[in-house]
Amino acid sequence: MTDAQIVQACKNGDRDAFNELMEKYQDMVFGMAYSLLSDYEDAKDASQEVFIKVYKSISSFKGQSAFTTWLYVICRNVCNDILRKRQKGGATIISLDADTDDESPVREVKSDAPTPEERAEMNETQRLVRDAINSLKPEYREILIYADIHQLSNDEVAKILKCPLGTVKSRLNRARNALRKKLSEKRELFS
Repeated sequence: MTDAQIVQACKNGDRDAFNELMEKYQDMVFGMAYSLLSDYEDAKDASQEVFIKVYKSISSFKGQSAFTTWLYVICRNVCNDILRKRQKGGATIISLDADTDDESPVREVKSDAPTPEERAEMNETQRLVRDAINSLKPEYREILIYADIHQLSNDEVAKILKCPLGTVKSRLNRARNALRKKLSEKRELFS
């Protein structure tokens, strides 16, 4: 079934169709929420909230854009609400990169996977890039997440942000330049 058919079934009260929508898009919604919030628990909460809002308002979806665009807009709004609450409440953000006290037994297995040193280097590089993205202005960070991390088209980003395509293109260019500048300051770590 196409998204349009599934949405129409949802509008007709078909709970199985809604479950199908949820199953189809839950990973995408969680990924977007995690990208925007940088917190696993908040992303889980946001994902649940997104689907509650979709369930309650599916009848208002007019189909003038792709269902995924509508879903991204809802996700963005929910995440922005969480970010505003964080700012007001001064919530503590715990890094997912923090060490854990995992005492599971170690087993040696031959693998083509990166060595611990290579993995540590990759993790450090990813952390530096993530930190650089998180240090950008919110409008730059958001547009990079949509366009470069989630690989949405400029048209989709324009619909989500409700701004002209030209604004998306220029803001994306400025965001990439700002990120490039921040990363070039740490150039020695990437050589």
